[in-house]
Amino acid sequence: MGEFTWSVGIWSADGERLETVDALVDTGASYSMFPRSVLERLGIVPIGERGFEQADGSVIKRDIGRALLRINDDEDVQRVIFGEDDAEPLIGAGTLQGFLLLVDSVSEELVPRTGRLKFNGKM
Repeated sequence: MGEFTWSVGIWSADGERLETVDALVDTGASYSMFPRSVLERLGIVPIGERGFEQADGSVIKRDIGRALLRINDDEDVQRVIFGEDDAEPLIGAGTLQGFLLLVDSVSEELVPRTGRLKFNGKM
């Protein structure tokens, strides 16, 4: 798959500000990651810490939190990693799944995933 970036909005913890960042689409990552300074500026706080295995087999510990993200015209609360301030923001597979998006690597777009069963909100 080719690499491309996509615009992601991150709402502040109080829901009053939206900051937009361009993030690398990375289906090999479990979570999405944003610079710690961006998340902290928006009032998003860590809720825990988790170990993440690197390509070389080493494990690094990172804070994780929850953030209300906007991709295209949809919004969803997702777990996010607090990354180093110089790390490129990225959208991981878990976020893509949460937003029901697929990667079209030819057109370098995120496209809606359609399925056979859809919840219509009625019980």
